[in-house]
Amino acid sequence: MSSDSTPSAVAAAAPVTSDDRVVPLADLFRLLGDPTRLRIVLACVEQKRAVGAIAELLGLSASLVSHHLRLLRAARIVRAERQGKQVFYVAADRHISAMLGELLEHVAEPQADATDIE
Repeated sequence: MSSDSTPSAVAAAAPVTSDDRVVPLADLFRLLGDPTRLRIVLACVEQKRAVGAIAELLGLSASLVSHHLRLLRAARIVRAERQGKQVFYVAADRHISAMLGELLEHVAEPQADATDIE
């Protein structure tokens, strides 16, 4: 009998409310809670973009975009892909794209009555 000790198996075995699961998730939401960083990630979900293209699209300086991208890469929210001399940034994986897509849909839904308790 062998036990599965892969990171996903360990995470699945931990209670949803354990610090091992909640703290990294809170860190992720803290990073995405900054409107500038969130706009950068959303730009990278749409397509691969270079720092200069992101800066131009969002009206930011390239150095500010680079700073935010470093944080986002460290958190595995975006990844860099080198093509020749150019580096492009894209959402790290389908989880990031799907999560943001779902949250955008949630925000776009009409607001339900806040007094839903009867």
